[in-house]
Amino acid sequence: MVRKFCFSMLALIMGCHLVMAQKSIVILYENDAHCGIDGYTKIAGLRDAINQSDTAYAAAVCCGDFLQGNTTGAISKGQYIADILRHMDYHALTLGNHEFDYGVSRMKQLLEEAGTPVVCANLYEAGEPQPLYAPYVIHQYGNKKVAYVGATTPETMILEGYSFYDTNGILLYDLKPKTFYQLIQQAVDNARAEGADYVVLLSHVGETPQSLGFSSYRLVNNTRGIDVVLDGHSHEIFEGVKIKNLDGKEISVTQTGTQFANVGKLLITPDGRFITHLIKSQDIPYENATITATVDSIHQMVKAVTSEVVAHSDYTLVVTDENNQMMVRGQETNAGDLVADAYRYVMKADIGMENGGGIRNDIRAGDITYGDIIGMLPYDNTLRRISVTAQQLQQMLTRCTALVPVLDGNFPQVSGLRFTIHSKSHTVSDIEIQRADGSYAPIDMQRTYSVALTNYNHDAGGFFDCFKKCPVLQESSLRYYEALSNYLREVLGGNTGQRYAQPQGRIKIVED
Repeated sequence: MVRKFCFSMLALIMGCHLVMAQKSIVILYENDAHCGIDGYTKIAGLRDAINQSDTAYAAAVCCGDFLQGNTTGAISKGQYIADILRHMDYHALTLGNHEFDYGVSRMKQLLEEAGTPVVCANLYEAGEPQPLYAPYVIHQYGNKKVAYVGATTPETMILEGYSFYDTNGILLYDLKPKTFYQLIQQAVDNARAEGADYVVLLSHVGETPQSLGFSSYRLVNNTRGIDVVLDGHSHEIFEGVKIKNLDGKEISVTQTGTQFANVGKLLITPDGRFITHLIKSQDIPYENATITATVDSIHQMVKAVTSEVVAHSDYTLVVTDENNQMMVRGQETNAGDLVADAYRYVMKADIGMENGGGIRNDIRAGDITYGDIIGMLPYDNTLRRISVTAQQLQQMLTRCTALVPVLDGNFPQVSGLRFTIHSKSHTVSDIEIQRADGSYAPIDMQRTYSVALTNYNHDAGGFFDCFKKCPVLQESSLRYYEALSNYLREVLGGNTGQRYAQPQGRIKIVED
């Protein structure tokens, strides 16, 4: 009975006849897994089931942002993810911006251990004529050759700037923003010349133009010869949007969301059609025994470190909305208020700030463990107190909210500060600073203020580098997740109470 169910489910998932003269090619894809490790066994199990049924040639690929995103990545600095990837047999993966979180040296070490072919057409070591990784790799399925070309958003040079420049600002690695589209085109042309029948772009660029103006849509507009784009970076969920390339041909672009909300399925039919479909991971009845055992072992190791209860909350500390979109990147949330307050308290500053991109996961109502805190704040960032002029503060708030209502990782969550965002004119007004008695007063444009923030947001690319030249008043070795843990214990007494049940009205957004 179980075998009959699985066979019927496989037929439904495949969306094609189980008997065919010439087999189709099925490429399963994921993007922005962000350490959601339970999904790996699902995508591997589905791939194995298709191959074992002999209904199609099946493979799996990754579109970036896998090394970091929650506790599993943070406590192992990506090692646990490399341990899983070593067993995944992905035919290719490309790099997301968060692969650079631990620096290029650590990334290279982990990817070597993972053993998966890495493709990225636009990552170069400064001054070198050849890219750091292969621009593409070709796999043969039956009598057809599929080229996987890799593209990583040049925006990463801003988001993870510490991996691309030394402490003196000297360029170490380059994602080639000036020649980005040309490099992708060159890789496509070379793959075609090498005999590729089809070209699949593994892209970590996203659909919404951000700081440098790149998007996968614009990438398609500026190239030819790509058959389909499997995308990532912006955490969106869509089966396929048709975008015209340089020749006016419509090319499908697709994303699966984040943390294995879905597994993508690209079907290449024998007559060369490209059909993309999303499958909810929870609906996949297959697993890979080796991956499951590896993941279970990692869960046990993580649990041993993170199970200590730090505090309790009667409500969820919100980062994402009901569609798993990162609302912390576009509006005030109670989680953002809590984090910014923790910085301000620990560093004894006038203002506390964290970029929305640094706050990664909700904490659900109930007991809050140390692991939950690391899952919300999963990076190695430490805290600083810096001196900021009122003019610099105003410029930063204007720059980092200019994309509202588009979600942007530079959107600030704040403490000791409130202001109004005008989403149509892209301006900020009514900036007020909190006084010692809790009341607010207009910002004094002749003053400087102390700001508590992470080292990333000071000198490594956060907040669009708006604070990069501001002097340091205090350097701390305290990790940002440790600051939140301390605040929950010492100030809140182990209970969030009603103070953080809702956002506190620090950020107002008006449409004018």
